[in-house]
Amino acid sequence: MSYNPQNPLIVQSDRSILLEVHHPEYAAIRDRLARFAELVKSPEHIHTYRITPLSLWNAAATGMSAQEMLETLRTYSKFPMPSSLEIELEDQVARFGRVKLVKGEDGLRLESTDAALLDEIWHSKQIRPFLAAREATHLRVPPGQRGLLKQALLKFGYPVEDLAGYSDGAALALDVRDLTTDGRPFGLRPYQAEAVDAFWAGGSVRGGSGVICLPCGAGKTVVGIGAMGRARAQTLVIVPNIVAVRQWIREILDKTSLDPSEVGEYSGEVKDIRPVTVTTYQVLTHRAAHSDDFPHLAIFGMRDWGLIIYDEVHLLPAPVFRITTEIQAKRRLGLTATLIREDGREEDVFSLIGPKKYDVPWKELEDRGFIAEATCHEIRIPLDEVTRRQYSVADKRNRYRIAATNPAKTAVCGDLIERHRGERILVIGQYLDQLEEIAKAFQAPLITGKTPNAERERLYDRFRTGEITLLVVSKVANFAIDLPDASVAIQVSGTFGSRQEEAQRLGRLLRPKSDGRGATFYTLVSRDTVDQEFAANRQMFLTEQGYRYVISNGLPAEVTA
Repeated sequence: MSYNPQNPLIVQSDRSILLEVHHPEYAAIRDRLARFAELVKSPEHIHTYRITPLSLWNAAATGMSAQEMLETLRTYSKFPMPSSLEIELEDQVARFGRVKLVKGEDGLRLESTDAALLDEIWHSKQIRPFLAAREATHLRVPPGQRGLLKQALLKFGYPVEDLAGYSDGAALALDVRDLTTDGRPFGLRPYQAEAVDAFWAGGSVRGGSGVICLPCGAGKTVVGIGAMGRARAQTLVIVPNIVAVRQWIREILDKTSLDPSEVGEYSGEVKDIRPVTVTTYQVLTHRAAHSDDFPHLAIFGMRDWGLIIYDEVHLLPAPVFRITTEIQAKRRLGLTATLIREDGREEDVFSLIGPKKYDVPWKELEDRGFIAEATCHEIRIPLDEVTRRQYSVADKRNRYRIAATNPAKTAVCGDLIERHRGERILVIGQYLDQLEEIAKAFQAPLITGKTPNAERERLYDRFRTGEITLLVVSKVANFAIDLPDASVAIQVSGTFGSRQEEAQRLGRLLRPKSDGRGATFYTLVSRDTVDQEFAANRQMFLTEQGYRYVISNGLPAEVTA
């Protein structure tokens, strides 16, 4: 095979791929790679991707073929591809759907054209408990084992294509409006309609379960409403917090034909089960004592739901995973900006909610004007002598806290607030004592987990109207907070190296602004500490999406000019 030393890729037999950042076609190649490989390192000049079985199966589930993947690698590789990698890639892609769950006359069946593979599965000690019998052409599956079988087969290396279909659930007369309640024209954007189409798949058995990946600010709630319009069935929506509950309810009432009497809130404050019910992960996993059952998980059986929507599905807690194994006959839609889970349970999302059905590069939506143009800065700040000595003798965990709460960050934060005076600014952090200090220094309202919900909503409303232009917020503001005119975020501390958190925090700024301005995202990092190391990891997902961090020691020139 010929090769071209001017190409930007090096494809290696250990499944790693090196991509030169400064190549003229970097952006286009990055977007292709991101469909079937995961970014694992992102220094300035060479980015490293890794092909994993799950990344290949997710790509296959969106309709991408092994030949399309190989064509990308062959076209842009400097050197001939290792033949072993080509064979392995084709083999892994072919494994998706090699076994299929279908509904037969005798109930659920596991089928495959490979009889030897069915024998291997039948004799597996890990899988056998979830099977009922070996028939001549298939394996019989007890209905209650559908989810557990899918988890076991994925670990076995053969992800199931679930074609067993779904119960329709109780019918609900629901139409998506052409006009919102205040008379504004409404319709799904092209990519939102494409996402709904990909999830629904014409109502066939190939649709009805899966994950839609879209950036924050791109209207994932609208995609959920579009799916509800297709299902026209009673729907349970699960979201991260009570503010998101009420935002979903407002959006549903604004953009569908449903009456307020048909939409209920099931939260710590209200227990109202309606044909469409919105609840939180926190409520579902609440229990009085660690040894008790989870009483609110019973909500899954309180109605004949035809659709369950998991907002921010990457947050799905373990007890809800357990219930999800039992309701595989329900249509399930996961919505997220990133499938990354810091606990490594991406495989469970794949098995129990469904594979990735649709995503679109963030930069593509930015170029098309659907999300705000954003610039990212990492500002490195030294520790003072006293803090440096504390840091040098601290244990590993306390080192991060000392570095993340570097007192010098407060002064830099103040300089940034002054430079962006007149814009709506969020200061976001992890440590409450640090946030309290900043809020006091700049006489700004502070929202934390202790802030009553009514007070949170009042402060968010004042921020939206421009009555206040500076809010200091803890990680409670990471998810599902609609602040469309926020244009600046200053991140003073984060959750160690959480890539999903970085994506969510930038996402607070990505809704298009009423005045057309862009967004600016600052991360304040203590130089030469673990804070700097964790920041590099947090930024990795956004780097994969096309964002670059301008790194500076002290205020960047763009700000000080």
